Amino acid sequence: MFSFPTRVYWEDTDAGGVVYHASYVRFFERARTEWLRGLGFGQRELGEREDLLLVVRGMRLEFLRPARLDDLLEVSVLPVSRRGASLVIRQEIRRGEERLTEAEVRVASINRNFRPRALPDWLVAQIDSPGATG
Repeated sequence: MFSFPTRVYWEDTDAGGVVYHASYVRFFERARTEWLRGLGFGQRELGEREDLLLVVRGMRLEFLRPARLDDLLEVSVLPVSRRGASLVIRQEIRRGEERLTEAEVRVASINRNFRPRALPDWLVAQIDSPGATG
């Protein structure tokens, strides 16, 4: 499982110092982007060189416990299934051993004309390799 550390800043919270619900989506996005970068692929590079965009098609979130200002969080990424032009990724946000939020993210593979595009074999090989989750 790939893990990305992040800290909670003022901009992530509401007036009470609790992480605002939309901030969790940003934390999940950053972790998925860094996971791809760790596989050797930047989002811009995939679009420009490969005509490949990975876009969120759907997301299910469960808020279990609140994160607060200055908390140090770990955001995980675990690909759990894939099809020709899509991935399902399980993500969690933890503060130490405490699970705060979990998500199931459905990612679609499209080209720059917003048409479905099969995941290329070389990318599938990277995702399926034992080191892909970090």
